[in-house]
Amino acid sequence: MTATSVGALLLCRADPETVRPVAHLLQEGMTLVPAGDGWSVLVPEGKPWRTHGPSAAGVPGEGGTEPVDRVVGGWATALAVGSTWPVLALWWDGDRSGFTLAAGFRRPVGYVWLADGTPVGEDEAMRTFAARLGLDPVLDVQVLEGLTRGDAEADAGTRLRGLLAVLGRTGVDLPPGLAPGEPADRLRSVAGVLPQAEPIEWGGWRDAVRVELDAVESGSLGPWMVGPKARAVATAQVAAGLPLTLWGARRRSGGWITTGLVLLVQGLLGLAYNRFREADGDGVWR
Repeated sequence: MTATSVGALLLCRADPETVRPVAHLLQEGMTLVPAGDGWSVLVPEGKPWRTHGPSAAGVPGEGGTEPVDRVVGGWATALAVGSTWPVLALWWDGDRSGFTLAAGFRRPVGYVWLADGTPVGEDEAMRTFAARLGLDPVLDVQVLEGLTRGDAEADAGTRLRGLLAVLGRTGVDLPPGLAPGEPADRLRSVAGVLPQAEPIEWGGWRDAVRVELDAVESGSLGPWMVGPKARAVATAQVAAGLPLTLWGARRRSGGWITTGLVLLVQGLLGLAYNRFREADGDGVWR
């Protein structure tokens, strides 16, 4: 691993279809690729982090905005907060390598190795890491704890590969060429030509909402949100809500009026949503 080998990978414990809508919200260009059974990997297209070399202006240490670990750690946290699955950020630069695991609203956990493999993290972090990913509390934890001990023959890249070997038991299988220690430019070029690779680009909030709706509608709730079943339910709600509201008004019953209005509003919103999505699909709404 050289001083120019700065890069990162974001491993998500979900399939690409699930990751896609959340990844759009990062507003960053990335490539989304399957990474094994139940896992996906996001490869950043840019390098919005500070390197150890000079910037374009020749000022040392100002080649970007923040260190790579801080940038990808923030991305991992944002992805995890907006989802129900954990996100593991792997990162490396000329001096260090490490990971950050984010899961929901819990405090992220991470570990760091120096370039020569010297561990500088806390042992407890590995046990927390194993617990949050549901790893074997005995066998897997023993291997992980071995990564926190000194080893003259294991550099930082070896440490990360050891971590991935443990994760392989959960289904992780990174595509060829996407390996810790590779420069960000090479990771990006490799990811772009892989089968099933999908570019993630920020197209504005309107496109992000559309992608999110497409993801929900493609799931089990889809038939009840848009389509014949959804329209039938919405029509039935309007048909039941209107007379119920009028009947409650005649009886001066606030409870029945509220019930009728809820049904009426839900039905009207359902019909409006279906018209909205049909227009979207026909290319009218853009």
